[in-house]
Amino acid sequence: MKVSEILSSSKRPYPSLEIVPPMTGLTKAELLDEIRPFMEFSPKYINVTCHRDEVEFTPKPDGSYVRRLVRRRISESAVCGAIQSEFKVEVVPHLICGGASAEQIEFQLQDFHFMGISNVFALRGDCITGEKRFTPEAGGYSHANELVEAIHRFERERLASEQFFSVGVGAYPEKHFEAPNMERDIEMLRQKVDAGADYIVTQMFFDNRVFYDFSDRCRAAGITVPIIPGLKPLSSYRQTQLLPETFSIDIPQELVVELETFKEDKQACYRIGQQWCTEQCRDLLAHGVPAVHFYTMGKASNVAGILRDCF
Repeated sequence: MKVSEILSSSKRPYPSLEIVPPMTGLTKAELLDEIRPFMEFSPKYINVTCHRDEVEFTPKPDGSYVRRLVRRRISESAVCGAIQSEFKVEVVPHLICGGASAEQIEFQLQDFHFMGISNVFALRGDCITGEKRFTPEAGGYSHANELVEAIHRFERERLASEQFFSVGVGAYPEKHFEAPNMERDIEMLRQKVDAGADYIVTQMFFDNRVFYDFSDRCRAAGITVPIIPGLKPLSSYRQTQLLPETFSIDIPQELVVELETFKEDKQACYRIGQQWCTEQCRDLLAHGVPAVHFYTMGKASNVAGILRDCF
């Protein structure tokens, strides 16, 4: 079932989950055991992130270097196949511009179609290590709106279908760090929607007022598709330093101070992060969001606790 259909037919808000493909070396059984606790909640679909292959340069005796690609994680296609086979649940693989040509992206879409996957999440993707600004692959796409257009072009030209894929896109309630201002960022988001995106999922945030203000700005800009808030429970004090650096987000001072007070007590920090996220989720549901998306980072315990309390 397509996410767009789930959103339009659901009579009450629901949770969605996002997992990160495991590092190479983890077995299929180990991966499935990490996901299994979530099945208690009958998720309507599971998002599976996509990660670019990395580039390594190995020195040669003559002083030159050999360039080679290194894949450190299992591919999202393999993870999606394992989830489909074991749990019979819809999957939403992420598709990124970074590191792929237009032809390679078309090959991925062919694989998804073959696997019966009718949902994709279209993203530009991050820069590779050492890259200051995103550089598309030769013959690839520079922005997510171009990727959305390519997905629908593939449907028309290769599948003779009006819309086989339901396409989701990402958004930044606190502004993408590369955007000069929020107005420009929302304008870019509208371009993705105008290209054919069915719904939006936001980056994580820790102050619901940020999400409500962002949603109001989107509606004022003419964006009418569903906007799903993305949440992640903090599990340690150190994340108050790592997450802002990694994702360019703010963490409320009240939460930072509380975690700092108990930073030597790992269990206390875990409980604080879970409770904060639980209150966020309850407030969002009270404000009528269609769904809540959880960034699990492969950790089931705290997210499972939130789902029990809120859904």
